[in-house]
Amino acid sequence: MMEVRRICCIGAGYVGGPTCSVIAQMCPEVTVTVVDVNEDRIRAWNSDSLPIFELGLQEVVDSCRGVNLFFSTDIDEAIKNADLVFISVNTPTKTFGIGKGRAADLKYIEACARRIADVSSGCKIVVEKSTVPVRAAESIRRIFNANTKSSLSFQVLSNPEFLAEGTAITDLKNPDRVLIGGDETPEGQHAIQALRSIYEHWVPKNKIITTNTWSSELSKLAANAFLAQRISSINSISALCEVTGADVEEVAHAIGTDQRIGSRFLKASVGFGGSCFQKDVLNLVYLCEALNLPEVARYWQQVIEINDYQRKRFSSRIINCLFNTVTDKKIALLGFAFKKNTGDTRESSSIYISRYLLEEGACLHIYDPKVKAEQIMQDLTKPTPSERHDTDTVSRLVTIVTDPYKACENAHAIVICTEWDMFKELDYERIHKAMLKPAFIFDGRRILDSLHDQLQHIGFQASNHGHSKKYMFCNIHRIGAVKCVVLQGQP
Repeated sequence: MMEVRRICCIGAGYVGGPTCSVIAQMCPEVTVTVVDVNEDRIRAWNSDSLPIFELGLQEVVDSCRGVNLFFSTDIDEAIKNADLVFISVNTPTKTFGIGKGRAADLKYIEACARRIADVSSGCKIVVEKSTVPVRAAESIRRIFNANTKSSLSFQVLSNPEFLAEGTAITDLKNPDRVLIGGDETPEGQHAIQALRSIYEHWVPKNKIITTNTWSSELSKLAANAFLAQRISSINSISALCEVTGADVEEVAHAIGTDQRIGSRFLKASVGFGGSCFQKDVLNLVYLCEALNLPEVARYWQQVIEINDYQRKRFSSRIINCLFNTVTDKKIALLGFAFKKNTGDTRESSSIYISRYLLEEGACLHIYDPKVKAEQIMQDLTKPTPSERHDTDTVSRLVTIVTDPYKACENAHAIVICTEWDMFKELDYERIHKAMLKPAFIFDGRRILDSLHDQLQHIGFQASNHGHSKKYMFCNIHRIGAVKCVVLQGQP
């Protein structure tokens, strides 16, 4: 069996950086070098201000950086010296051409494969760590085979990550499973065992699953698709709750106590975000279409459509409750990361909600404890596959603040888009006094449920808005809950 003593990871992002930091900490005899073309990112990894916020990550990096963990821009040298090379680069959804808006763009994967083939010698194990379409490993292998040298041999493995941002370090140190896919040849099995021996430093053997390469690649897409499906499912029920008088939290609890279903990922909200869920489901849709499975493609496409529907429905409620107009109204948007305990904003529901409100002329004052102002502005102006966004309009209507109380001063409404714990601890009496009246709260994450009576007592309640010739007196607005008093009367 080949012994792995030196690891190179190409890509110092949300996957490569934390994963290889934990490997370095758990395998002190292995030298781990994380490389990237982005000099600023590598400089940050070598500083006390890491480019990624994850609970416990700083402590892991500090424990082994400069000992057996290194961050560098010298990609070629790291590849040459490595026994095993992780490819952890971005695989974004294509924004143009065939498969636009659905297919994964593998240009960075291909560039890595060509670079590895160009500078390598000896025996190398190359591991897909990025999320890729099924049979992407075959493309990597074809590049290697077309660039063979007498002194060079490769084995290609699939080792998808299953960490969740916000709990990445915990997930890496105590994984549900580690999945390794490779060829069923003797050489492929030896490569699998070499990578397996790395994880066996801290992962129980029964949690390390080995498959063929294609099963490993599809398992990653399928896992994220199933999780996204659960979120869209409970969000679809939240819409039904709001028109029937049921409470989605109570419904979710009742469903979750069924052992066949379980309680995980049944939290109704403004929708899922992050780097993987939407991208991977769209990738799965495109794969099914390409393989002439239109019914399967439509099934998974609906998961995305429900997610979009939930965001639009929440935004429409804000507009409707603010007397059907938000033009020139100040709205405090609390939270921009796609979930708490991370600074990642990729596919965050906050981006979509902000854009919907900006289209209506709202003045947004945005606060997030871990997302930088430049990142927020970049997200709101970045073009999507279907549209471009007016930079001047965003600059005019968006203000980034560093104090949540400042964001709420003279605001017509507060919109909570990220479930940061600190938002449950704010002084809402102080906030209410500083807001315009009536003062609205739209809780897109239902983190204020325990404070509902207190907030209502303070005065956080919407004014009457007409509905079917009735006045509806709305309390704090929450996803999937209709707890209101309907008063008969003429409009």
